[in-house]
Amino acid sequence: MAGDGTIGKACDVLDQVAAFARPVRFAELLESSNFPKATLYRFLQALTNQGMLSYDPDRQTYTPGLRLVRLAHAAWTQSSLAPIARPFLDALSRETGETVHLAQLDSNQVLYVDKRNAAQPIEMYSQAGKVGPAYCTGVGKAMMAFLDEAALDRAASQQSYHRFTDKTLTSEAALRADLDLIRSRGYAVDDEEHEPGIICIACPILTTGGRMLGAISVTGSTERMDFNQLENWVPRVRRVAEQIGAEAQAWRFPETRQSAETDRMQAT
Repeated sequence: MAGDGTIGKACDVLDQVAAFARPVRFAELLESSNFPKATLYRFLQALTNQGMLSYDPDRQTYTPGLRLVRLAHAAWTQSSLAPIARPFLDALSRETGETVHLAQLDSNQVLYVDKRNAAQPIEMYSQAGKVGPAYCTGVGKAMMAFLDEAALDRAASQQSYHRFTDKTLTSEAALRADLDLIRSRGYAVDDEEHEPGIICIACPILTTGGRMLGAISVTGSTERMDFNQLENWVPRVRRVAEQIGAEAQAWRFPETRQSAETDRMQAT
């Protein structure tokens, strides 16, 4: 968080507490923190006083606070596609019987905004609220493929290209070749690129003007199906993505408003 000063450092501490996904003691935070003991303690105290963290004196543990929960709910309601997409996700989940994901880009990584589990759930990395890589996930590639050139340049340069499986794309050149294919056919695939045994198809959620808002996917397991079976759902997933995009535009989704304002200012 270079350049963000005290606020950036406090956000780092919030991220650290949240990453444990359980109540965490000071000693555990200190072990993985970049801050000296006194500095970390000062941030924890300040965040607790502001309700961003909650401290249990009996167990001596920290958890995300109720104020943070309220802010997260407000962000989810006002800035996320999730409330708009909920009925469409429900219907697609019932129809396919497979795992359905809704995602948006956050700092050029995938933020899983919402998820519906399969009728026969399978264990996988993704959960609502989790952040994952964009270059080796179906939703991530579906979104990157429909960024404008400048945004794509930034996103592609910020990927780690870490090899998760034997099928992971490990270079920007390989990613860009795949993105070209995604643009031409209108959907992305994850062929065990992030997790062994996990495959998916994903479609971008776009406004009628082509602005990328997010992506939706149907995910399955190679134990139960192959890509031919999964790709049968492409027309339906594409239609759901179009419906969510149209609904988001009708609601004047914040990204669309921001773009319109930017266009207006540039024209004056």
